[in-house]
Amino acid sequence: MAKLKIKSGDTVVVTAGEHKGSEGKVMKVILDKNKAIVEGVNTVKKHEKPSAANPQGGITEKEAPIHISNLSLVDPKTGGPTRVGYKMEDGKKVRFAKKSNQVL
Repeated sequence: MAKLKIKSGDTVVVTAGEHKGSEGKVMKVILDKNKAIVEGVNTVKKHEKPSAANPQGGITEKEAPIHISNLSLVDPKTGGPTRVGYKMEDGKKVRFAKKSNQVL
């Protein structure tokens, strides 16, 4: 299993696909599929049958997963997309934005 450079809680921008340019916060990362669920991006309508939990049923909107390769971290300094690197600081491994060299 590959290590992903995007974690839940990060602010990301979509770099490719139908939702290119939209920004949001990562809610969940699905490691085995290399996908992430981003808040407010890639929303789909789901038709739900009436059940005990949802007696009315109907159509609900929820976020669908997006492939990690289509996401890029937002640089805290410039606000644009950036790549992520790792470096050692005070004996700890930290992530940093390659554009501004700022620790994330």
